[in-house]
Amino acid sequence: QVQLVESGGGLVQPGGSLRLSCAASGSIFSSYVMGWSRQAPGKQRELVATISPSGSTNYADSVKGRFTISRDNAKSTVDLQMNGLKPEDTAVYYCSAREIGSLVFRSWGQGTQVTVSS
Repeated sequence: QVQLVESGGGLVQPGGSLRLSCAASGSIFSSYVMGWSRQAPGKQRELVATISPSGSTNYADSVKGRFTISRDNAKSTVDLQMNGLKPEDTAVYYCSAREIGSLVFRSWGQGTQVTVSS
């Protein structure tokens, strides 16, 4: 399994931006589909963005047009650029990985808090 460590969370005002980063280690990064999920208090975890090893991306409707996921296979990192943040984006954000051909994200980071508030 791959080990994942997130960074970059914090407090931001509505309309602001944040960039989350995730560093991977312990396995061949380019063989994993990477994702970012979030979980707000009292709500189920939501998968917000994924990126394949070749760079194909998918987004939840709730973040489409505002968030951008990207990866650097040489550095084993995946980022989530979040623009136009809203209070409802407040959550703990998790980086995750699943092997190509698998339907399940088996590797997870510890999470980083994002709070959108004035």
